[in-house]
Amino acid sequence: MTRIYLARHGRTALNAAGALRGRSEVPLDEVGIAEAERLGAVLGGKGAGFVVSSPLRRAIETAQPAALQLGLEIRLDARLADRDYGDWAGVRVDEVVEKFGSVDAAPGVEPRGSVVERAMAALVDASQEADRLGSPAVVVSHDVVNRLLLAAMSDRFADADRTPQVTGCYNELECELADGRAPTWQVLAVNAIPT
Repeated sequence: MTRIYLARHGRTALNAAGALRGRSEVPLDEVGIAEAERLGAVLGGKGAGFVVSSPLRRAIETAQPAALQLGLEIRLDARLADRDYGDWAGVRVDEVVEKFGSVDAAPGVEPRGSVVERAMAALVDASQEADRLGSPAVVVSHDVVNRLLLAAMSDRFADADRTPQVTGCYNELECELADGRAPTWQVLAVNAIPT
């Protein structure tokens, strides 16, 4: 079994405003910086062999404290990027829902299935590398990406919209890799909040 610590980035001004972030390049705010430091203190002690992050600034800034503590460089994987909301990035979620009934129905929004496909491929690759190294991995991504991954791993989280993923949290996962079979996942902890 391979251990993966799947984290959500720290808070940004767009998070605080209730707006969709998507591919917007927004930095962590003061709260997010503190969340990243707490997350780094916890995950930096997990003995990870590598740290992989979404290439978006807020995720990289969140991964940095853990990587520094572990003495590692951050690897970037575009498949871990936030869902593409197209023209709706930066717009408040409630405004999009009021206009279209749901974020999923808004034109130009990346389909959930596409998010799951690319992010799960990235997570499987990270698990294979962690298995090869014989050590856990830290993976930093985004709210909806994490929730959709958890839903794909376990029926307990099938309603992805109800799975909590606060900024600066992490999820503890185990992956069993078997030749010729799809990886099997166990979700050991969800929405763990470093203190």
